[in-house]
Amino acid sequence: MRIIAGPCQHETLTDSAMIAKECKRVCDKHGIDYYFKASFDKANRSSIKGIRGVGMDATLTDFEAIKEQFGVNTITDVHTVEQIQYITEAYNEVVDALQIPAFLCRQTDLVKAACATDKIVNIKKGQFLAPWDVESILSKTEGAKEVWITERGTSFGYNTLVVDFTGLDYMLNNYNTPIVLDATHAVQKPGGNGSSSGGNRDYVPGLCRAGSALGIRDFFLEVHSDPDNAPSDGPNALHLHDFESVVDSIVRHAE
Repeated sequence: MRIIAGPCQHETLTDSAMIAKECKRVCDKHGIDYYFKASFDKANRSSIKGIRGVGMDATLTDFEAIKEQFGVNTITDVHTVEQIQYITEAYNEVVDALQIPAFLCRQTDLVKAACATDKIVNIKKGQFLAPWDVESILSKTEGAKEVWITERGTSFGYNTLVVDFTGLDYMLNNYNTPIVLDATHAVQKPGGNGSSSGGNRDYVPGLCRAGSALGIRDFFLEVHSDPDNAPSDGPNALHLHDFESVVDSIVRHAE
């Protein structure tokens, strides 16, 4: 079992270290492989005024400190080929996995560049794609060290996402690659608050239990110590103090 968890975007070393420490403690309790996640730049904002992050160098320097202190694996988003090149040149020992955002999952040059590194590549399935469309994405990943596909909900009308469990089952049974359930972005309401996205974190535990019962063994969870005041994706992020109970339930429903 694997869990990717952390804040939407990196804010401070203190905050991210606190989240990484607690998430690793919970995952270690169950023998779960843990990856700390945070973004250095949230390029896909609802509004030009949206807070995007503290930047690549500030974020990845703090990643290095977190990795050294807690021994965690790390994953972060990339949006351009140039960012991938910079990470491999300046922070190759710091970043263990690269993540392709959902809205960039069909960008051929970006996917191929990520797969040409020595990193694991997590590709988030676009909200606009059918489960069988993932085959076209996977065709671009030849030579990759390892590829994961993350389901983060499918567009259903305006400002609404749904999780299609028949689609999850299809991907589990048709692709020879780990299928990750992002239960926090799946409850997001894109642009639902006008200048920012809305969501409802109350539905996250239920999605996790259902996914685990279906056979999902890899999960993505955005976690924050104060999600109501997070700079991005707060409405759909789990409270840090709820992380353990959610993980406990995932493990129970996998038995």
